[in-house]
Amino acid sequence: MIHNAHNAYNSQDFEKAFKLYEDLANKGDADATTSLGFMYQNAQGCEKNDKKALELYTKAAEDKQPLALFNLAVLYMNGLGGVEHDQFKAHELFLEAAVKEVPQAMYEVALMFERGLGCVQNYSEAAFWYEEGAKRGHLEAFNNLGVLYKEGHGVIQDDAKCFICFSRAAEGGLAQGLYNLGQLYDQGIGCEQDHDKALDYCRKAAYKGHEKAKAIIKELQEDGKIVF
Repeated sequence: MIHNAHNAYNSQDFEKAFKLYEDLANKGDADATTSLGFMYQNAQGCEKNDKKALELYTKAAEDKQPLALFNLAVLYMNGLGGVEHDQFKAHELFLEAAVKEVPQAMYEVALMFERGLGCVQNYSEAAFWYEEGAKRGHLEAFNNLGVLYKEGHGVIQDDAKCFICFSRAAEGGLAQGLYNLGQLYDQGIGCEQDHDKALDYCRKAAYKGHEKAKAIIKELQEDGKIVF
């Protein structure tokens, strides 16, 4: 039945999905409870009800449902759904979701470890969780892990690994990854210096809306050095 509910949701038949999720949630299905909470939060097949979403996420999180833990963490991180902004609670929940292999949670908890948000700053833990997220294809995790390798924070400084991480982020079309890879080519860090490639990646980052890349391209245009 949960598969029927998912199929209805993916087909954007929200009324049918809502009813199926609701029936399953009433029987104690944690996955359905989480999905129902998401529908209440986003007004899909029902009126928006943040209080109800919080109630359902909390219930499913008690059963350690991974996405419920993550969604609940987002509410605490941003002070949404009627809860107070609480970075410590958010960190705790993101970490639980990360342990249960939610890639976005791995990235979020790594970011919090890197910045010391809701926890003691710990670059080694940040590097660990960025790497776990990167293993699962998370582009921002690849990019941020590359930064740690570039700066030697929480890991041994390694230009080659930095280049690999930025390359993977760039291959996925991440604007910051494209920009960072361009910077490596511009400076010859972890690769052979190549100003043409540097400019190409800067252009691609600008197309993606990267503000610093756009400023660099604009300046080069104004100086008559390139045609965009």
